[in-house]
Amino acid sequence: MIGTSALANVCWLASGYRANRRFCRALATPGEAQEAWLRTQLARHARSRYGEAHEFASIHNGTAFSRRVPLVDYETLAPWIARVRRGEPQVLGTDAVTHLAPTSGSTGASRLIPFTRGLTAAFDAAVSPWMTDLARQRPRLVGGPGYWSVSPIGDTTRPADDLARAVPVGLADDAEYLGGTKAWLVRQLLAVPSSVRHVRDERDFWSLSLLGLLRQRELRLISVWHPTFLELLVAAAEGAWLDLLDAVERGSCPWAGALPASTRGAWRARPDRARAAELRRIGPSDWPRWWPRLQVVSCWGEQAAASGWRRIATHLATRLPGVLVQAKGLLATEAIVTVPIGEARPLAITSHYFEFLDESGDIRRAHELVRGKRYEVIVTNGGGLWRYRLGDIVECTGHLVATPSLRFLGRAGQVSDLRGEKLSEPFVAEALRSLWGIYAPPAVATLRGWEDGASAGYELILSTETLCESATEVARRMEGALRENPHYALARRLGQLGPLRVVIVEPDAARGELRQRTGRLGDAKPRTLVSAHESARG
Repeated sequence: MIGTSALANVCWLASGYRANRRFCRALATPGEAQEAWLRTQLARHARSRYGEAHEFASIHNGTAFSRRVPLVDYETLAPWIARVRRGEPQVLGTDAVTHLAPTSGSTGASRLIPFTRGLTAAFDAAVSPWMTDLARQRPRLVGGPGYWSVSPIGDTTRPADDLARAVPVGLADDAEYLGGTKAWLVRQLLAVPSSVRHVRDERDFWSLSLLGLLRQRELRLISVWHPTFLELLVAAAEGAWLDLLDAVERGSCPWAGALPASTRGAWRARPDRARAAELRRIGPSDWPRWWPRLQVVSCWGEQAAASGWRRIATHLATRLPGVLVQAKGLLATEAIVTVPIGEARPLAITSHYFEFLDESGDIRRAHELVRGKRYEVIVTNGGGLWRYRLGDIVECTGHLVATPSLRFLGRAGQVSDLRGEKLSEPFVAEALRSLWGIYAPPAVATLRGWEDGASAGYELILSTETLCESATEVARRMEGALRENPHYALARRLGQLGPLRVVIVEPDAARGELRQRTGRLGDAKPRTLVSAHESARG
């Protein structure tokens, strides 16, 4: 197993050599690199419907691009994406759309982002420098497999209207983000077979993930999103420890029934009594010692994830001091914005074209960013998003060579993001409206985030008048409405967010409590969403 993983790692790194060299060279001339990328994409997609509508063929530089192509959000693009879903070719770009990737939306249940081979190549152009730099920092990383949790529990069901669509929704496999040969190489490196994404039962998911990981003594990399995902994974080992050790020792898989029949063969393993005995000596709580050759743990480390990142870093520092705990760069379904390189987070200048809206409302380009200033990210990704307002607010923390390094500050507008769910105020307002139907809504109906150490969740504060249902029924229906956001649904299935709580109070008490929590004494309009950060300020 060690030889196979090492060979696959070396091949993967070697395949990214050109992308890494191109990125490193571009760091010195970000303005030129961005202009060259933009000109190539404008020429490539000039004959698309969107390109013809905005005369891409006559645009030859970033200045003309920003003057003649409008800023857009998802709602603006929704009619164009609807045409893509129906199978119309060359709508937003000339490349064939391979699938539509779902991500959470601001005013609706989800957004569908077009993916093309060109966009896949753009993601690879950012991942290659990241992995090359990790291998430089931790050369032993290449010696064993890794655990990648991108979308650990996939939604295997699709709305009825999607079944008739010409373009599939969702990825068949997370490795497809890289595409082609690289996707195959990544699959050879996975400590946990990708079929685990089909598992719907939470306990089976944790048990299968743990079984795959515990079999891998040579594990070198753990990559998750929110750091609490790793904490929950380790916590799940307590209750299933004896069964897990028995499965490792026998080479069996007691939870195979939760997997599609065609994928169960990947979970067969040789009996490993020595590994089971080693794990038995270590026990279920001292998780760093499960993988003595672990090199890197990668997870979110900014904003709401900062406290969890520090907990993991502190714990590993005492148990496996040689492990690098690295905060991820800023990335979304639509684009990779920054690449972790050492302590810096430079812009992914060879993957997409970026513009930035400053605090005065002026447009700045990559080479114009100033250290200490804040900006909203605008991205053109080459896969169908042109001057797209991503909604992320960043601060320029300095430069790597001449390319700006950015720190994620939060989302534009009112958004609560405890565990990656990204609930926006318009989405929550729509969910609340769905509760009341023909009945008049309460005077106060506010969703408030809470966080207590590793635990987090939401509570719905309601005033008592015109409440026609029990608190239990209101909680059930609101929970269903919130789960229309795919990231909220995932966080709830994994236990990263606790069940929704309903708090019923007198109208004046509700208003007073929210004023105290948010410090907004002058609010004339009731708030529909209060983040945990705002709650903590009170």
